[in-house]
Amino acid sequence: MFTLPSRKRHRPNTVKTRSRGFFGNGVSHKSGAGLRDMRGWADKVDWAKVRINMVVCVFGLLWLAIWGRAWYLQMIDGPRLAERARRQHISSELVTGRRGMIYDRGGQILARSVEVRSVYAKPREIQDFLVVANTLGPALGMDSQELYDRLSRSKRNFEYIKRKVDDYTAEVVRKAGLPGIGLSREYDRIYPFRHMAGQLLGFVDVDGRGREGVESSLESRLGSIPTRRIVQRAPGGRRFYLHEEGQAEPRGQDVSLTIDVQMQFFAEEAVSRAAQEFDARWSGALVVDVPTGDILAWAQYPFFNPNSYSESSPLIRRNRLSLDALEPGSTFKPFVMATALQERKVTPSTMIDCENGKWETKNFTIRDTSNHGSLPAAKVLRYSSNIGMAKIGLLLGVPTYYRYLHAMGFGERTGLPIAEIKGILHRPRDWSEVDIMSTSFGQSVSVTGLQMAQAYLTLLNNGFYRPLRLIKEDNNVDEPRERVFSEQTARTVLQMMCDVVQENDGTGKRARVDGVTVGGKTGTAQKADHRAGTYGQKRLASFVGFFPADKPRYLILVMVDEPNRNQFGGVVAAPVFREIATRVVAYSGIAQNGMASAKPSGTAVPTGNGRRRGLKLASIDVPNLVDNADSGREPSMQLPGHLAKAPERVPDVMGKSVRSAVELFARAGVVPELKGTGSRVVRQSPQAGSSWAEEGKDTEYILWLSER
Repeated sequence: MFTLPSRKRHRPNTVKTRSRGFFGNGVSHKSGAGLRDMRGWADKVDWAKVRINMVVCVFGLLWLAIWGRAWYLQMIDGPRLAERARRQHISSELVTGRRGMIYDRGGQILARSVEVRSVYAKPREIQDFLVVANTLGPALGMDSQELYDRLSRSKRNFEYIKRKVDDYTAEVVRKAGLPGIGLSREYDRIYPFRHMAGQLLGFVDVDGRGREGVESSLESRLGSIPTRRIVQRAPGGRRFYLHEEGQAEPRGQDVSLTIDVQMQFFAEEAVSRAAQEFDARWSGALVVDVPTGDILAWAQYPFFNPNSYSESSPLIRRNRLSLDALEPGSTFKPFVMATALQERKVTPSTMIDCENGKWETKNFTIRDTSNHGSLPAAKVLRYSSNIGMAKIGLLLGVPTYYRYLHAMGFGERTGLPIAEIKGILHRPRDWSEVDIMSTSFGQSVSVTGLQMAQAYLTLLNNGFYRPLRLIKEDNNVDEPRERVFSEQTARTVLQMMCDVVQENDGTGKRARVDGVTVGGKTGTAQKADHRAGTYGQKRLASFVGFFPADKPRYLILVMVDEPNRNQFGGVVAAPVFREIATRVVAYSGIAQNGMASAKPSGTAVPTGNGRRRGLKLASIDVPNLVDNADSGREPSMQLPGHLAKAPERVPDVMGKSVRSAVELFARAGVVPELKGTGSRVVRQSPQAGSSWAEEGKDTEYILWLSER
């Protein structure tokens, strides 16, 4: 059998074709059945719905992503981002508000705070230091070159250029609109009566903190407690304080002193005249209400104006009546006499040998200014015999003597809210016989004027210790008191002091006041020369008096330090007492024999609303009272607390600064009520040109303030 050879395997005879379908070309007919099935399925699908569902899914996923991101930012990263935003736009600042006001006992404003502006710079935001220096230098009264160097070299973020500028300067800076330069709100302290009671009030520094006097000792009450405030910054840098509901502007407490403005003027006028007449180093006076212990006047010359404290030396600002401890001299003798009477060592008629004016004992010589032999104890005090008092002191002994002196407050602070010192009262173990004798006539012991007033107040209150009072709200009038002397002892000593003034041979006869009976004691104390280690030629002339003698109501202490033209207390200090007492007698209405109707020109006129106005104070020639801050003013404006040249009608203060407006009203004895905030007066009532209110008519004087 013949067969043909074959080279390859024979494949079935099939036809390969391509067919176009849903999945494109190239599908063999082998899968044709599958394509037919898929075509049927594809024809049945609603592709529009598919596309919609796919869009929904995409947006759903995006929505979930956004919410997830939001959740992450808020829950996970939220605190960190919030802190960053707070640092950029919101911060907390320490805000110090307005200080409390200081009033006298009648409601007259002695010190108040007004809103002012300070100029500050943010050196990093300044675009052109040269422009800033040339613009601000002349406006602020500063050297432009120094200002340029200061700002251009500063590495601080914030720096004050000038604090507490006047309204005109602040307006100039505001209109200049310099980048990096701004105005901040602060408070300036003003004293409407200028240097009246300046050393007592003290002053407030540029940062608003009390530094001396009442301003310092009552800082916790007068100064507002600094509080944290939330501040939001706008894009332009403006700040918005976000006040919480019920949150008020921080402010200090108001304080009312026992000082009477009118009596303060009486005392200041008298001590200034005495200091100049006798060319004294300084002079001072205290006026005290005996029944209550209220200090009605606290006067000291040379005067100190707290409005311009930087222009006064520390010696002028020093409150000497509470900070200077001096040997009192003979004004100390009534306490020795009272102690001896209380301990029954002597009686008013006990004879004391005064050695004819000179007594030498144990290498210690005591001299009197007049020669006397034997004198009854009552006349020992009247003639102010050092020898007689030294012998009485020896009768007492150290422990007894010290106990009484300590009970009257010597060697201790009085407790008044004012800076004071204890003075010097040695412990009994440190006393020698010579110390007993010298202390009996006011040497070897140092006291302040405040301590002397406190001790005399004990005698004048029938032997009861009565604390002095300076703050009106401190109600200690009815507090239990310690008895130091019996009523009989106190009255006996007061009668001896009346003889000092009322008898023709007394050392204090120049202190007599017509219409009332006056008691008192003169003092001429030697001052120690610390360089020489002994007593020198300088003296402290003093006088302490009271009236009316039968029922003391007022106590007046006068001190004149280092007078040159005369040194005796009866010549230098007693007339000062007389001048103050005469005016107080008429002012208070306690005069006898028709003296009450003789009102001096300095008497205040009370109005129906409780304010005093129209203080037509008597003039006085005080050539040396020129205040540096007011050197360009007329002499009549340089008097102690003087409100001279008061306008006859209500002045026009529209547009003026608060300080200027208050001063204009104060010249007429009126301290207006201030409403609103700001540093410029925009409205006043009554209108300018109106007549001052008549006596008994209730009239309110109001100034409305604004920033513009």
